[in-house]
Amino acid sequence: MSEVAVKEVETKSGIPIKTIAVIGAGTMGSGIAQTAAQLGFSVIMRDVDHKFVDKGLKGIKDSLARFQKKGALTEADMNQALGRIMCTTDLSAIKEADLVVEAVTEDMSLKKELFRELDQLCPPKTVFASNTSSLSIAEMSLVTGRPEKFVGMHFFNPVPMMKLVEIVRTPRTSDETFHTAFEVARKLGKTPIGAKDTPGFIFNRLIVPYLNEAMWALHEGVGTVADIDAAMKLGGNMPIGPLALLDLIGIDVQLLVCETFHREFGDPKFRPCPLNRQMVRAGYLGKKCGKGFYDYTTDPPTPRTF
Repeated sequence: MSEVAVKEVETKSGIPIKTIAVIGAGTMGSGIAQTAAQLGFSVIMRDVDHKFVDKGLKGIKDSLARFQKKGALTEADMNQALGRIMCTTDLSAIKEADLVVEAVTEDMSLKKELFRELDQLCPPKTVFASNTSSLSIAEMSLVTGRPEKFVGMHFFNPVPMMKLVEIVRTPRTSDETFHTAFEVARKLGKTPIGAKDTPGFIFNRLIVPYLNEAMWALHEGVGTVADIDAAMKLGGNMPIGPLALLDLIGIDVQLLVCETFHREFGDPKFRPCPLNRQMVRAGYLGKKCGKGFYDYTTDPPTPRTF
């Protein structure tokens, strides 16, 4: 890592945060890493394979270049941010971090295994956070010897642009850990809100049924893709229609979260629309693969016929 200025946040709780490790270099992980580096933190971004790390770093460079092109930061700022990021596939490098933010696939067994390893590697002072959008923070924390130092930090996509971070506490999360995560989120230029450790927390608890219902409306022929999105944009003053939003989030992600809600709550209102499962099986996952409810191989994207 280059010799660049690095910020240390001396939180009111007394836990100093200087180095943030991000596990997972995908869309969310690289976005969190970029934001932390831009705001002056030393960052360790780790993934299991160099190809994922390289892709994540390229995404960060491209994003910073767009900010520079818009005049939002200088070339020196961009180089300073990149100089604060160390990329690695070596999990043991994470032991230097004060705060670890996990941003891997939404798979509970995978996350638990990761935190078991991290608990053995990291010193007792290290705070653990998960960026999960729907899974139980408490369940993850109990595989470690530090459930009081475990918290949820749910960022939103695209991380460099979106202001909200849900800070999720479990019954075992200490006040010190909760307030530390809150302060770090503020230092990252975000607006943190507190949430209980329940499926979906606040935002997804409200948005997932809305998006599921939009798919049911399409599945039942209530309207076309364009009409359903136009109804919510023009009638509900939404900045983006629900089906376009699903393409942005990932249709596979929506299915995983909806299935979690249905399993956890046992409420039929969370039953995933059959169209959701059909599209995932067909590989139509949204913008990230070029096709979802819209075809992104055209410019501008065109609504698909169902």
